[in-house]
Amino acid sequence: MGINRTRWAACLFGAGAMLFGGAALAQGKPTGNMKIAFSNSFASNSWRQQMLQDWDKVSKQAVADKQVAAAPSFTTVQNQATEQSQQIRNLILQGYQAIVIDAASPSAVNGAVRQACSAGIVVVSFDGTVTEPCAYRISIDFKRMGRMELDYFHNRKLKGNLLEVRGLAGFVVDNQIHEGVTDGLKQYPEFKVVGSVNGDYTQTVAQKAVAGLLPTLPEVVAVTTQGGDGAGTARAFLDAGRKLPVIYMGNRYDELALWKSEHDKNGYETQSASIVPGVATFAFWYAQQLLAGNKLPKEVSLPIAVVSQGDLEKSLAATPKGGVYDQTFTRQEVLDYVRQHAAN
Repeated sequence: MGINRTRWAACLFGAGAMLFGGAALAQGKPTGNMKIAFSNSFASNSWRQQMLQDWDKVSKQAVADKQVAAAPSFTTVQNQATEQSQQIRNLILQGYQAIVIDAASPSAVNGAVRQACSAGIVVVSFDGTVTEPCAYRISIDFKRMGRMELDYFHNRKLKGNLLEVRGLAGFVVDNQIHEGVTDGLKQYPEFKVVGSVNGDYTQTVAQKAVAGLLPTLPEVVAVTTQGGDGAGTARAFLDAGRKLPVIYMGNRYDELALWKSEHDKNGYETQSASIVPGVATFAFWYAQQLLAGNKLPKEVSLPIAVVSQGDLEKSLAATPKGGVYDQTFTRQEVLDYVRQHAAN
């Protein structure tokens, strides 16, 4: 599917509307005197920066509307679980009623999460989810995302050498996408990985890493990526005078723009996928509704937004320069989606 807002929102909410008609979950008791904190593990790429902007925009409006008393965000240094654990403990002491977490590790912050739960604090994790059972999880099937890349290459009838551009070393999402790529390689023996680098979800880091490896590589037919690294990878190939392989993109503006430029010049085709940074706003309203007394599932899973060749121009036009294709969520959209999820 494409990722223009109308079609992606239909994927999220259409089934729920059909199943439940005009009914909706109650919005619960007032939470205007309650505080929600956001603990974020790093902010060094465009996706994370846009995520923080989305949180800031939606949470400030919620404060202005007296739906919560405060909802600040706090970011630690580059994915340090020890520092994030201490940050969570500080938020407990500061009297927040809910803490939303994009975690540096699925397990390393569990001790702090348990302390929060024991203090009666609602904990909601997303993107980098935690494994502590007391926490709620807004999950994305990142393993499937990695597998999708190999499925796409196979369906394109490609065969030969692959380069794998991974994310931030040690981050749970990097491991999950890599597992999906590994599963795909087991099913499609026509592909062989001849190199792997960490792009850290950042174009400049990916470009430098790939450029450093290219002189040692044979011809590469395709590149798996994790988002925020596709354009940098492409520039490394182009600057080296190498044939541009089929690079799976990650919904960033510069990736979509480079893809369109190459398509206009020579018919270059690929595909792109990511989650929207606005998932943070889904987690915000999820936490707010838990504080309001609504009984919500311990885990809900959100879909992956995919750009196909036919959707490229519209998706690029809908994406801010320097940003990522995005969608923020309203409280009612979250409630509608929860109803759909519970029914399915």
